[in-house]
Amino acid sequence: MPQALSSFLAALFGGILVAVVLLLVDPGGDDRTVDSAGVAPANPQKGALSPRTIYKRDAPGVVFIRARISEGGRTGISTGSGFVIGRGGSLVTNAHVVGDAKRVTVKFSDQKIATAKVAGADPSTDLALLLVDPDELDLHALELGSSKDVEVGDQALAIGNPFGLERTLTTGVISATKRDIPSLQKGFTIGNALQTDAAINPGNSGGPLLDALGRIIGVNSQIEPGSSGGNLGIGFAVPVDTLKEVIPRLRKDGSIQRAFLGVGTRTIDNGLDRLDLPADDGALVQTVEAGGPAASAGIRAGSRRTSVGGETVAVGGDIIRAIDGKRVKTSNDIAQLITVKRPGDKVEIEVLRGDDKKTITVTLGRRPGDGAR
Repeated sequence: MPQALSSFLAALFGGILVAVVLLLVDPGGDDRTVDSAGVAPANPQKGALSPRTIYKRDAPGVVFIRARISEGGRTGISTGSGFVIGRGGSLVTNAHVVGDAKRVTVKFSDQKIATAKVAGADPSTDLALLLVDPDELDLHALELGSSKDVEVGDQALAIGNPFGLERTLTTGVISATKRDIPSLQKGFTIGNALQTDAAINPGNSGGPLLDALGRIIGVNSQIEPGSSGGNLGIGFAVPVDTLKEVIPRLRKDGSIQRAFLGVGTRTIDNGLDRLDLPADDGALVQTVEAGGPAASAGIRAGSRRTSVGGETVAVGGDIIRAIDGKRVKTSNDIAQLITVKRPGDKVEIEVLRGDDKKTITVTLGRRPGDGAR
């Protein structure tokens, strides 16, 4: 396991965490989750199930994964979680759980153990697809939900194998949405991640984050570990909508190659007002990777550095305002517009260079690390 992943919810070993949930059962037999004061949560999701009901139904679809990986010439064992998404033998986990392994072992809720092929992994989103032979296996496929409509305060449940404690349930809420978290590729992030206070610890990696109806809304991936390396109530999940885009491509090709522009930018906002920039929004180019697509096309980074509110900002560089005619208001807009492109595609990038508007044609490259296993 790379050293840089020590803050990730890596598939390793550890202690124990117990979640206590109080339940209120109405006369009609429908369970509703209540807080410790006995008050039902505001705006509960229609048809919400109790954690007990969700666990009984969905825990059999969560698996324990063990992979033999190598790093720096040394071999070790990585453990984590995963879940079934198809009765044909498809499972999902984190890419950092399986590492460079080609095959892993998977233990199911009935204690059966099977060998799974790593059909594909995407370091950019920290997702991996595993395939098992479904014959003689009682596979419980979990339902995929949607992450686009998830809101802060929604109920969240995690099922996984923290510290090797198989199929542990923890509960909480969605603490934030649209977080950017580090990907396995240095310098890149995973967008729209879900933040939750449902307890997530080492070993939960690759397990499902579920909503109040028991549908998958994310894949548990990382925590903010603090000095202890354990749960502090800040965990992150790759959104299920990303899974829906990535897994079919891994099934088809085994890997994903993403387009690469090769710039680092800073969103222009009110914090930069004192710089008197020629635009009120857009992305101010901070760095241009030497030899990369943007550098080859002539996009320029700032050459002078100044301090703004305690932040060091490079000034004097290009301001990206549009890509292929689509407005760029923030740095995230660049990532979203480039992500849908392929290596080798040509894009028209509109920049402000001082007071001059220029259109620069860039031939996109391949993101470093993509397709490598």
